[in-house]
Formats: sequence, structure tokens, C-alpha cells
Amino acid sequence: MCGIMGYCGKYDEKAFMEGFKETISRGPDMSRTIKVGDGIFAFHRLSIMGLTEEGMQPFKHKDNYSITNGEIYGFQKLKDELIKKGYTFKSDSDCEIILPLYEEYGTDMFKMLDAEYACIIYDGKTNEFIAARDPIGIRPLYYGYDKNGTIVFASEPKNIVKLVEKVMPFPPGHYYKAGKFVCYNNISARQSYVKDDFDTVIKNIHEKLVAGVHKRLIADAKVGFLLSGGLDSSLVCAIAQKESKKPIKTFAIGMVEDAIDLKYAKQVADYIGSDHTEFYMTKEEVISSLEEVIRILGTFDITTIRASMGMYLLCKKIHETSDIRVLLTGEISDELFGYKYTDFAPNAEEFQAESEKRVRELHMYDVLRADRCISVNSLEARVPFGDLDFVKYVLAINPELKLNKYNKGKYLLRKAFEDGDYLPTDILYREKAAFSDAVGHSMVDYLKEYAESKYTDEEFEGKRVKYTHATPFTKESLLYREIFEKTYNGQGDMIVDFWMPNKNWEGCNVNDPSARVLSNYGNSGK
Repeated sequence: MCGIMGYCGKYDEKAFMEGFKETISRGPDMSRTIKVGDGIFAFHRLSIMGLTEEGMQPFKHKDNYSITNGEIYGFQKLKDELIKKGYTFKSDSDCEIILPLYEEYGTDMFKMLDAEYACIIYDGKTNEFIAARDPIGIRPLYYGYDKNGTIVFASEPKNIVKLVEKVMPFPPGHYYKAGKFVCYNNISARQSYVKDDFDTVIKNIHEKLVAGVHKRLIADAKVGFLLSGGLDSSLVCAIAQKESKKPIKTFAIGMVEDAIDLKYAKQVADYIGSDHTEFYMTKEEVISSLEEVIRILGTFDITTIRASMGMYLLCKKIHETSDIRVLLTGEISDELFGYKYTDFAPNAEEFQAESEKRVRELHMYDVLRADRCISVNSLEARVPFGDLDFVKYVLAINPELKLNKYNKGKYLLRKAFEDGDYLPTDILYREKAAFSDAVGHSMVDYLKEYAESKYTDEEFEGKRVKYTHATPFTKESLLYREIFEKTYNGQGDMIVDFWMPNKNWEGCNVNDPSARVLSNYGNSGK
């Protein structure tokens, strides 16, 4: 990961630099600021592609400047086309193509990118600032206006919370120009369903996911894999191992007492032949890390925080004990193929609407979690299930095929990898366990107990009602909100609501986001 920040007008240099320093962990290799127009660009670099100093940003071409946090897949083809047009390049960085693309195509360039990215451009001819974010929001970008109405952009809320009145997430799939946000790719919008039959759907899911993993293995820095032992991360690892000539490096974590997924992760690692490392975490580590994790995340959402505890501690241990710089993860499968609770969808159309909603909101939940937990430990996240071609195709599959009519959730995904000896059958068809539960049921129980000890029932009722947006509804959610407010006072609108199952569906009107409370959880956690 890298960290970017842009103040698009007159600024207070001391206050700007204080905000910029908040995310040095995103890019510890090198930091740079440069004045552009009346404003300033700042960049923290984590070297992944083009490791020499020539790859350091901001990039400059003619009177234009750019800073980008991202990975642009297939950039060499675009670069070759730009070279034919007369452009020269000084580095091997994929992000150096941003300015030439902008000069050639203007804002139409954003539609051309197969990328996870956030960028800010300064156009020296027009003296204006342009910003953009990838269609899913895998790379973070936030914005706000200072008291003079000047817009400020940054990778994380904590960069700008003291500079602007209200911090908001930059909408995914949009670019900003001339004071307006323009949608260039609404990937979650309802589209015509593909006419492919079942066998063709299975074949395409297989081929597109393999392609999504393959392109994310390309890096000049060392690559590793988060392996929970669940279906999604196991598939990413299995595909990657088939693509690799030597054992890939996989990592897993669990509670000392009841690490549910460690045994499954080891089973997968042994089967695919990866170089596997296990870590354990304790109750004391979880509780003592809670405030820091919430400060890192910039959210009060219950399920995001729970699931971040294990991920944060795992990435911290990876950073401390290895030379890995890039991590592939299994996020964005549930939103496409279904959660445990979407088994309760009353019909195909409602399943599809729920999937589209979850993809639209990914940048506030699972994607946010992966970015912050990984980047704060100076690592980069790559998400194969978020490959744009893969996401667009799966969203276009007739939802009648995605409904759980097979007595097995995510059946299409499982079926797509039956052949090819990717995973043991009992892993490929294992029941889903929520990540926050899979690292150990005790972890969530400890967090709940800790929250219960903080408030009497009267204190809970008195304190929760002062939050009119996303009002806390349990002592745990109140605790998280109060910790959130310490760093992000009054900025709760950044998160639209709590991630919860669709309470309008029969069987989903629950008071806890964990799949463990659903009647169909089955043997997931055993």
C-alpha cells in the first residue's frame, strides 16, 4: 500500500504535515511532498512495482502531476501504446502511466483501467485538480472541505479529520472534476443477465477467477497469502500454488483456546504444498489491541471490528517475522455468491438486490477492513475476487442459479473447482464459518464480556441515545462507537450503518451480525 494526500488550494503547512504523518505506515520506504498550483501533494511509498527511486511519486510530466495508490494490471500493454505515441518513461512503476493516459484521453482514461487504485491529478494547463477511485473502492480515498470550501483528499480519514469539517468516503467508480463527482463505472448497477447455461457459467467462473489470481501474483516484492481454511482464501491459495514453481507462503491465525480454522488451514496447506506458518493470539492481545484497531479502521461497525482483530494481529506478526510485502486475500466472495443469511432470500430478485447492495457498500466494510489491517503493517492487499471482469460477470449470472437450491451455499463457486485437484472435497464443500468466529468463538465472547463490564444497563441506555445516526443497540456497539469518537468525533456519517443481515427476511431478524446466531449455521464452527 501507499498513502496519498492532496490539498487542492491554500493550506496550513504545519497542519497538513501533521495529518500526512498519520499514515506513514502505508508507505514507510520514502515520503515526499511537492507544491502543485496553490495546493500540495504528498506521498508515502511502499515499493511493490519498480523498486528503484525513479518509481517514487509524485510523477511529473510537462506541467502536470499525479499521485496514485494502486496496482494497474496489464499496464505494460498501455505503456507500450503510449511509447508508440512518443511518451518516455523513467521507471518500471505501473502508476507512471497515469499522467500520459490523462494527457491522451482526459477523464475517459478511468474507464480504461483494470486496477485497484485511488489517484489525484493536477492539470497545470487548467490549474485544476482531478481525483478518482476504482469501481469497488478496494483502494481507499476520502475527502472533505475546509472552512474556506477547499477540497482535501487523502487515503484515510485520520489524515484529514483535523483539516476538514466533515470526512466522507470518495464514491467508488467516480472521478472528481470541476467540483463534481461523476460516475464512470457503476459496477453494482443492475444489468442484463448473461444467457449462459449452467456448464458455461461454471467454466467462466473458473477461468475468470484463475485469471484474477494470476495477474495479482506479479510483483517486484515478495508475495504471501492469508489462509483461513475457509473456501475463499483456500481457493486463492490453491490457484496460486498451481501457478507457482515453488511453494507459496501461507499464514493463518487463531485463538489459543479454540482456533477453529487453524486445523483447516493446515489441511489446505499440506494438500497444496505451501510453506505454512501458524500464529496464535490471546485474550490479552485482543483486548489490548481493541482501541488501536478501531483507530486504524475508522469505523464503529461491529462485524468489521470483530473480523479485524485476527486480521490485524496476523498481519502484524507477518510484518514482524517475514520479508513479505504483498498479501493476497479472499475478500469479496460472499458479496457475489452469498452469505449464510442469503440462504433466507425469499426469491432470486431479492438475492440479486442484496448482492448489489453489498458490493456497493464493500468499501465501508470488508474492503476497508482488509486495507487498514494490512496497510498499517506496511503490507499491500490484493483481492482476486475483486477482479473487475470477475465481479461484473458473477453479478450478471442469473440469480436463480446463485440461490442456495443445492443445500450448499456458494455452490457455483465450489462446483467451478471440483475438477483440477485444487482442494480436498471436505474443504471445497465445507460449511462456511464467519471469519471473526473462525479464529475462535472465544474471541467474540471476550469482546462481548469486556463491553458488558464497561456499562450498567442504565448507563448503556443513557449513552447510546445521544448517537442519532447508527444508534448503538448493544453494549458492544456502544463501546466501539465511544472509542471511534475519540479519534473521529462527529464523523459517524462515514459509515452508513451497521453491517447486519437483511432483517426484512424471515430468519434474519437477529440482534448480532455473526452468522453463528442464524438457524442455518450448522457445523460451520466445528
